[in-house]
Amino acid sequence: MRFPLFVAAVSRRSGLAPEPAAFVVRAVLQTVVERMTGTAPDDPTGYLPTELTDAVSPGGPADFLRRVGDRAGVDENTAAAGAAAVFATLRETVTVDEFREMVARLPTDGGDTDPTVG
Repeated sequence: MRFPLFVAAVSRRSGLAPEPAAFVVRAVLQTVVERMTGTAPDDPTGYLPTELTDAVSPGGPADFLRRVGDRAGVDENTAAAGAAAVFATLRETVTVDEFREMVARLPTDGGDTDPTVG
């Protein structure tokens, strides 16, 4: 799926206008890449825009949404709605095995909270 189509799907799911949806998509995907454990590939799903390939340290789900909000310039509720829409769209875009592998590489905060559920 091309990035504009991905953003359009996220926009429909989240209720965000296309421009803020694009900011949230980039923020969520960049934050996912940062949170991945192990050796982060340049493009873990094969669908990320090229500017989203750096890897840094992980945090818990609240930190994830804070980072998304900071990067996208949106409040926490918008970040949460956007993140949920991004993960729902990813589930439809990549194979089940690719999605499971990506989620398995995300750290948790030690609790039962899955950072991919919004």
